[in-house]
Amino acid sequence: MVKKSIYIVIVLCFTFLSCVKNSDFNDIVNGCIDDLEANATFEEVEALYIEETVQIKEDWIIEGYVISSDKAGNFFGVLHFQDHPTNPAHGFQIEIDLRDSHLFFEAGSRILIKLKGLYLGKSGEAFKLGGTFTAFGNISVGRLPVLKIPEHIFLLCNIDDEVKPVLAHFKDLEELKTNTLVRFEEIEVIEEELGNTFAIEAEETERVLQNCTENKVIMVNSGFSDFQAEVLPEGNGTITGVLLKDGDKLQLVIRDLEDINFTNDRCPEIITEFTSTAIFISELADPDNNTSARFVELYNSASEPLDLNKWILRRYTNDKTDISSTIDLSGFVINAESTLVISPNANEFELIYGFPPDLGVSTNSPADSNGDDNLELVDPFATVVDVFGIIGEDGSNTNHEFEDGRAVRNANILEGNPNYTFDEWIIHNDTGDAGTTNQPQNAPEDFTPGIRD
Repeated sequence: MVKKSIYIVIVLCFTFLSCVKNSDFNDIVNGCIDDLEANATFEEVEALYIEETVQIKEDWIIEGYVISSDKAGNFFGVLHFQDHPTNPAHGFQIEIDLRDSHLFFEAGSRILIKLKGLYLGKSGEAFKLGGTFTAFGNISVGRLPVLKIPEHIFLLCNIDDEVKPVLAHFKDLEELKTNTLVRFEEIEVIEEELGNTFAIEAEETERVLQNCTENKVIMVNSGFSDFQAEVLPEGNGTITGVLLKDGDKLQLVIRDLEDINFTNDRCPEIITEFTSTAIFISELADPDNNTSARFVELYNSASEPLDLNKWILRRYTNDKTDISSTIDLSGFVINAESTLVISPNANEFELIYGFPPDLGVSTNSPADSNGDDNLELVDPFATVVDVFGIIGEDGSNTNHEFEDGRAVRNANILEGNPNYTFDEWIIHNDTGDAGTTNQPQNAPEDFTPGIRD
């Protein structure tokens, strides 16, 4: 095996005319060609792929610029290349059975690839070239054998332009092409990852990066890379890498640590947890004709949108003093003078009321009360901002029963109240006890989800 490996390296080096470029070979002329030209485009090659791996029969040659490097071990058995040194429209990868490929095709190299005989496949949105292997009767793109590489990949002598990464803006990420070189600015490792190494030893590892508005992208690192055990940088700055995609998830793979320049201060802390009495419970529904049409409505009386990060709605069933169920409201924002409608049966809600709820949750949640339960709206600091009912008291036959009916907040109420006050509510039910109105309510006509009366 050792003799065979030595033979392969010798063959490649002579094939590329001493193409190794490093400090030990400064006086050796780089092996390259200048008598071969491209006669096809990436787009023409892509058109050959129709839902399955195909062997290319056309005598085509494409030209590209290498954007990956296995020098630091973060790439293995693959060359990523794009169709133009700046603002590329297409990017491919070619699978090759060659270690230390950077010695022959360093990042920035201009290459030609003879396609005839190669296989073309697709992984997600990424087009792949290479040899072939068969598994369970299915043909897939595999690594091109090392002795076949000189027949298909050629290094061009003249590099007219420097390869420059495309500046990646989060709002335009879907427009960026996979297998191309990109750069993110004003980005950093998320706080939860700080102190970790780039990768777990011998495991491909994902680390999360974000900018100062908390837009995120995944950095993928090899557990066999030279920098695997290095601790992630704490600062903020720029990062360059090859953009890949795994399903709907964008990924960034760096060539080496020189692709990262995190020398700036980290982003200032974004405070999204706040308290406000402008958010309160505005309507509760237990329709007499359809229990699946229940809902809870919250209202924001403020003149600006309010973020519900870490806010919770709690339910105490009947006379219980322990919390029966909760709804985490994180991720939702209530616009100024607007509502948030929560349903335990989103499909039925839309069928009955004619529009989807803002939030669909499970049955037996705070939005699924049968009218004799008690609710609390709690801010991120565990303070009760608003309450309906009296904790520890079953609502049946009391002034906080809305069974088969509706509880709606008076229009003049503009803030929450941590102490239940009957005078703030209009309550219909099937008993009429304790000052409530004995008048069961039917959906949809007796309810106004999404509308503050």
